[in-house]
Amino acid sequence: MNERSSVTDLADSLRREVERYPEGRKLPSSRALTERHQVSPVTVSRAIAVLAAEGLVVSRPGAGVFRAAAFADGGAGFTGRSPLAAPAARPGDLSWQEVALSADAGPRDQGAGPLFATLNVPPPDVIDLNGGYPHAALQPERLLAAALTRAGRRPGAWDRPPVDGLTELRAWFARDIGGNGGPLGAGDVLVTAGGQSGLTIALRSLVAPGAPVLVESPTYPGILAVARAAGARVVPVPVDEDGVRTDLLAAAFDATRARAFVCQPLFQNPTGAVLSPERRAEVLRIARTAGAFVVEDDFARRLVHTDAPALPRPLAADDPDGVVVHLRSLTKATSPNLRVGALTARGPALRRLRATQVVDSFFVPRPLQEAALELVADPGWARHLRTLGAELRDRRTTAVAALRRELPGLLGPHRPGGYHLWLRLPDGTDEAALAAAALRSGVLITSGRPYYAAEPPAPHLRLSYAAVDSAARIAEGVHRLRRAYEGLAG
Repeated sequence: MNERSSVTDLADSLRREVERYPEGRKLPSSRALTERHQVSPVTVSRAIAVLAAEGLVVSRPGAGVFRAAAFADGGAGFTGRSPLAAPAARPGDLSWQEVALSADAGPRDQGAGPLFATLNVPPPDVIDLNGGYPHAALQPERLLAAALTRAGRRPGAWDRPPVDGLTELRAWFARDIGGNGGPLGAGDVLVTAGGQSGLTIALRSLVAPGAPVLVESPTYPGILAVARAAGARVVPVPVDEDGVRTDLLAAAFDATRARAFVCQPLFQNPTGAVLSPERRAEVLRIARTAGAFVVEDDFARRLVHTDAPALPRPLAADDPDGVVVHLRSLTKATSPNLRVGALTARGPALRRLRATQVVDSFFVPRPLQEAALELVADPGWARHLRTLGAELRDRRTTAVAALRRELPGLLGPHRPGGYHLWLRLPDGTDEAALAAAALRSGVLITSGRPYYAAEPPAPHLRLSYAAVDSAARIAEGVHRLRRAYEGLAG
């Protein structure tokens, strides 16, 4: 059973137990609850916190946990009534919303489905070969906890931060992206609330509603969702093993007069392609000629495997003219909850990005920025990245070996970086039906269709090897996928 379901089950049990206690009665100790319910002390602590938030118990440091006193006013105090005893509310009439929400151009959530699929937590008995974040076992939890603790003690840690972000953090991102003595300075950086927020800011700032925006094909569904939510017209440009096809990129700019191209030059999601040296220069030349921006989503820079060759520099590091708007985040390499990233831009483009962010969210919370600074300054940060690179390498090796053994015809080219593999299915395969069959077999995978802005040229699956707790589970997940595949074919 996973931690989340354990907390829920224990909280339910304790609610029933507390109902039988008189007001002020002390609950058993945490140790006693741990032994009685066969759960971890962390689970007990979280379940108690749930009941305290509901007003059923109060915690007195050094004394214990007690049933809360009841208050009759129903205001700031507690009612003493358990949520289990609350009368069922009459269902509201929500039918009016159908008219209200259809009064404009139509539904706006059509691009969010794949994002929900990636973010939803699967049941404990399902092997997650879909998730986009590394498993908790790969996250630097001790480093993060220590960084948060130190950040909370920093002078002014709870003061309002500068709108653009803390100067020290912006300077760190400028060096991390452009290199020491590179073209970027702290004044070229805007701190964002993670990568998805950065993409939203970039596209809302650079692409007018109804205007075209060029994207790689296939590409990360979050890019497509952001573009559509911004009202842009998405134009796909095919990708091969060396990255975006620059001949087709030039043709797309000529045909559409687009003013922005969104790309992932390093370990592209989902293909894993790395933009070749020749095409790097061509992308910048083509965009500069078109008078357009390149939005460089450098999401996988910290997910390089230990057996990878030297990484190419970001496009932004070779761009003195402000063509590239670069996006980088700490989230993938740390935790889904450390939503700290950066956008870099030059000139009026940066001012527009800044204006969009301040309208949307004012600024990124200062404690998170302070924690990010503490984290990257810790000597353990470099060790964590080496450990993460080795773990991802081993998981990739396991996944590739399992696929060669179980489904040898599906595996295509792959690079030593990122966290996923792109599988080419035989023509005519119903990838949605295969994903559904795989789920019934106890493994969660991603069908390829959501990665295309237009009709896909062939059926695909994306298989992630980062969200699983062990290499053995990866192998078992591929085995379950083979059973589903054979069942569908048979």
